[in-house]
Amino acid sequence: MSGEVTVESPRKLPRGSRVVMASHNAGKVRENAALLAEYGIEIVSAKELGLAEPEETETSFIGNATIKALAAARAANMPALADDSGFSVAALDGAPGVYTADWAQRPEGGRDYAMAMAKVEKLARHAPDRDAWFSCALVLAWPDGHVEGFLGECHGQWVWPPRGENGFGYDPIFEPAEAPGQTFAEMDPALKHEISHRAKAFEKLAAACLG
Repeated sequence: MSGEVTVESPRKLPRGSRVVMASHNAGKVRENAALLAEYGIEIVSAKELGLAEPEETETSFIGNATIKALAAARAANMPALADDSGFSVAALDGAPGVYTADWAQRPEGGRDYAMAMAKVEKLARHAPDRDAWFSCALVLAWPDGHVEGFLGECHGQWVWPPRGENGFGYDPIFEPAEAPGQTFAEMDPALKHEISHRAKAFEKLAAACLG
């Protein structure tokens, strides 16, 4: 699966709906909950419901988000929103990309994003091209198998050393082109919400399915 999931007539999610956020990542749950709040939609996380995390076997963000959204929607018997996102570096041919979380996986278990960021620096330090981008796929799924999917990207450059205490993941080494001089981890969360890859994907989702 690649690109955006398209259908002839998008299915609307009415105000007051309750949606499962198909993620165990507290940062993703928090950011998506903030985006949905103004539409009167409440999020409950897959972790709160004790839902298992399905294996992500696709090679695209949309594909993996679809796997997660459908699994959560069917397990909880309610609409589910999945977010699959990643960090890409031009000098590394787009890596880590869909394997963003894998780069942070510790052999003994758990994730270490400081280790993952150091890997980016080690592999790309001598490359003159510092272009990088975040991608986010948002997929909204219903228990009957209907899905709506949207892709957003935020371009900029990777920097070293890491800077800032906000955000999560690779945020401390990414400066977005729309706010030069600040990493995602340095800026006010409200500004990040306005310009991020997640915000751009959400803008498309809101236009098609909310309101």
